[in-house]
Amino acid sequence: MTTLGIAMVGHAFMGAAHSQAWRVAPRFFDLPVQPVMAVLCGRDPGRTRAAGRLGWADAVTDWKSVLDRDDVHLVDICTPGDTHAEIAVAALEAGKHVLCEKPLANSVAEAVAMAEAAARAAERGVRAMVGFSYRRVPALALARDLVAQGRLGRVHHVRAQYLQDWIVDPAAPLSWRLDKDKAGSGALGDIGAHIVDATQFILGDTIAEVTGTMETFVPQRPVAAAHSGLSGTAVSGETGPVTVDDAALFLARFAGGALGSFEATRFANGRKNALRIEVNGSAGSLAFDFEDMNVLQFFDGTEDASVAGFRRIVVTEPQHPYVSAWWPAGHGLGYEHAFTHQAVDLVRAVAEGTDPSPSFADGLQVQRVLAAVETSAESRTWQQV
Repeated sequence: MTTLGIAMVGHAFMGAAHSQAWRVAPRFFDLPVQPVMAVLCGRDPGRTRAAGRLGWADAVTDWKSVLDRDDVHLVDICTPGDTHAEIAVAALEAGKHVLCEKPLANSVAEAVAMAEAAARAAERGVRAMVGFSYRRVPALALARDLVAQGRLGRVHHVRAQYLQDWIVDPAAPLSWRLDKDKAGSGALGDIGAHIVDATQFILGDTIAEVTGTMETFVPQRPVAAAHSGLSGTAVSGETGPVTVDDAALFLARFAGGALGSFEATRFANGRKNALRIEVNGSAGSLAFDFEDMNVLQFFDGTEDASVAGFRRIVVTEPQHPYVSAWWPAGHGLGYEHAFTHQAVDLVRAVAEGTDPSPSFADGLQVQRVLAAVETSAESRTWQQV
């Protein structure tokens, strides 16, 4: 194989980010096979054709049709969560590699079916990966390296937040992300899934037990007009129920003994995309904030107290993860680069015949954590994952 034909299902926000990744990856990284953007799939013919500007050679409206195409080897799923399981399982059974956006599914049962399908497919050399793109931010990849090297000693505490404010205005209209049937959950699944995966990735450990609470601050919202345009601001005059959480907070115990506190909210006024993680260990600490994404704060507790303090590491040196393919030191990367790194890692895994990470099994683990938090919020008890 010299080329890897890609079909992408979905073309909104995530579709644009993934398209950028597929376009850019082979131009900056030396890849063993060449990704080819074969076909884009979306339900609306007009919008799908218009999305062709993202770089796709063809556009279709039936995702099932791409499974029969010889020029498609990998299916990239960028649709709402209620469609992930059906598309992913069908693609894997058709012998297509799969990249599926997070969270893996809308329920544990769906995630189990997807993980089982991925395991069966792997026996035939077909690979599957879930799209937790923040793993590919160089500063977070460096954080994992430092923990793996033992620079923090034994990890005691993890604190993780994902803070946004895009629906703090009660007049913001309903969207699919506020519909449990389509999204599975609200802030918990949409952004909380990221900090669950990122902390487990950094620690090389899994969450074993949780207790949490969830809240919906605005239970009714305006219904967007049928032809509201790209802004989505025009409303019909009607209101509808918000069936997901606006915020979720939970405590966690990791299997290795560390304690964790997690907060995911879309009501943190003034915070746009503040994914924050701090890890404290017996020999040091590290801290990260995505709103300053090229920086990792590191404290070396073994240094003499007279000179010890948090060190600001600008993660743009060629020896840092992924960075050597890009710009000279000090010239920072952005949000989109993590998706490029994700595409690079997946292409290499497919070409080498190895299992990519995070796997569907990893996605299932995150899904189990999300489900345990929801159960805990309802029962007000600690829940095993």
